[in-house]
Amino acid sequence: MSEVKTNAMRLLDKSKTPYGILTYDSEDGQIHGTAVAEKIGKAPEQVFKTLVAHHGNSIFVFVIPVAEELDLKKAARAADVKKIEMLPLKDLTKHTGYIRGGCSPVGMKKLYPTFIDSSAEVLDKIIVSAGKIGLQMELSPQLLAEQVNGSFAQLIRSDDE
Repeated sequence: MSEVKTNAMRLLDKSKTPYGILTYDSEDGQIHGTAVAEKIGKAPEQVFKTLVAHHGNSIFVFVIPVAEELDLKKAARAADVKKIEMLPLKDLTKHTGYIRGGCSPVGMKKLYPTFIDSSAEVLDKIIVSAGKIGLQMELSPQLLAEQVNGSFAQLIRSDDE
């Protein structure tokens, strides 16, 4: 079987960033994060989803655990803007080059300001989309941050707030 190389994987190869590839069957249409975590046999705390938001014409990328919700106030604070809104799904491919369910923080059309939830910092490896539905990549959160010029911030909604 010839391995499909996505833009994200090519960029990691080019920068000699070590990563692993995990595949899952997406035929059943279950592409939401917790289903993906289950399919690849990993804890939801280890599997991260890539969310794209905007403030006016500025685009921001947020990488958070799949079972969590992005706290828009925390996201705006991290991005240093007053208010942030999720990017409409219809605009996702235009700005990132990726589709819903296959949006990787690595290899978007442009390098947007990227924020990774601080829960990733304590993990040896995290799993993010490799840029195609059915394909995930596992790598060190610090190497991911280096690759996308990202920073760590508290981004998820917590019950005690």
